[in-house]
Amino acid sequence: MKENTQKKMYTEMECAKNLAAVEDALYVLGGKWKLRIIIALVSGYTRFNEIQRTVKGISARVLSNELKSLEMNELVKRVVHADCVPVIVEYVPTDYTETLKELVSILGKWGINHKKRITSTN
Repeated sequence: MKENTQKKMYTEMECAKNLAAVEDALYVLGGKWKLRIIIALVSGYTRFNEIQRTVKGISARVLSNELKSLEMNELVKRVVHADCVPVIVEYVPTDYTETLKELVSILGKWGINHKKRITSTN
């Protein structure tokens, strides 16, 4: 049997720890919509219909469920302005959402580079 001589990036323990951490992150941020919603929110779209128009293709039911999940994970705060007529409901990113800025930036840069790599003709 041939032994793999490739240098390992992580020890077995580090690998298990990283896998668990990434699984936790994907549980909170995974899926088709959550990061898109977060990007819309930090870009200034805070009302439900604004978010739905910005995040193309999301249904109202799915958006509602995703916002509840993001609120439960302290990434979004639901703010009700009851003193207005009609009542205004806004979804605002929390200070904790700011911790995702670097991650979203890196993912965006990787996505741009990946698209260039895949679509370029060699």
